Amino acid sequence: MIGTVFRTEDVPAEDRFDYWRELVVRTRSSDLISAHTADYWAEYRLMELGPVTVWPSSFLPTRYRRSGKMVRRSDPESYHLTLLLEGGLALEHAGRTDTFGPRDLHMVDGSRPYDLRPADDRDRRAVKGVGVDFPKALLPLPPHLVRELLGRGLSGRDGTGALLAEFLVGLDRQANTLQPSDAPRLGTVVLDLVSAWFAQVLDAEAALPQESRQRATAQRIQAFIRQNLHDPELTPSAIAAAHHISRSHLYRIFQQESQGETVAAWIRGRRLESARRDLADSSLGSTPIHAVAARWGFPRASEFTRAFRTAYGCSPREYRLHALSELEGARHLAQEVLPSRCGDDLDAAGQAGGGVVVDGDRDRRLARHVEH
Repeated sequence: MIGTVFRTEDVPAEDRFDYWRELVVRTRSSDLISAHTADYWAEYRLMELGPVTVWPSSFLPTRYRRSGKMVRRSDPESYHLTLLLEGGLALEHAGRTDTFGPRDLHMVDGSRPYDLRPADDRDRRAVKGVGVDFPKALLPLPPHLVRELLGRGLSGRDGTGALLAEFLVGLDRQANTLQPSDAPRLGTVVLDLVSAWFAQVLDAEAALPQESRQRATAQRIQAFIRQNLHDPELTPSAIAAAHHISRSHLYRIFQQESQGETVAAWIRGRRLESARRDLADSSLGSTPIHAVAARWGFPRASEFTRAFRTAYGCSPREYRLHALSELEGARHLAQEVLPSRCGDDLDAAGQAGGGVVVDGDRDRRLARHVEH
């Protein structure tokens, strides 16, 4: 697991707003004002990814104000980026005033005063977002260009901005399965995506180091692959053409950024993962296995079965039976019926069905609904 979760409900009601203020000051020193101090609620996960701090949070509407006096007293020399997911905010910073809604991002310079306010401080609906804090020195762009971004609303709905937004949301979603050893690498990815996105917005991509450009390109390519896994024509040539690079360049990127895994192997692995997830989904229990395979780019059922058995140690039919068995009840008999590796893989996949076993009669009933 990566990160530590903090909740105001863990302290007495009268102390909750002060507790939240203490938490926020750890990353962004500011004055906090809220109309909901008497019954305050907030929670966040603090993830330290090397020099980059990411903190998904939800809180009742609150104003965050950093004065010139606070800047003079303590200047962390950091940039603060925020992705807004729910609610509305208004920001006054660096001579600009702008408003933000869901999937908007904004950045502030911790060396300058700012005033971040809720759109409606009387509304008790929580504001939800993801904060990203990192040292200015790590952003490989000239400060005079970065100033053009301060206080502006930036869209996280398309292009590299959308890729960054999805990556930040995914970090929070996957935090419980990530390992502390992953943290520095994930921090590097966040910084590369931020740098590539800013450079794109500023039309200054030539200013980025080659390594940053390549890592950001790898993330864009992998996101493109995930979005098109269903397409049986998803080939290295098609991927290279979509990103205006040669196949040899694509191969080099994967060689360096995917621990030597080939493009074809990476695609196949993601397709098998997606198919396995569908096979363990009870709402898709009536979908034929060959249809699940075709959905994820395996038009030939025999090829899918061989690849699935090689990866997980059992056939797709056996895997689905095991998953549906867990949903119905009783675990011990299902583990006896199927190869142990298959059962272990299902457990490792995230307890997709909720984790129980089936009795013999149930097992036979389920088998009637599982495609041969």
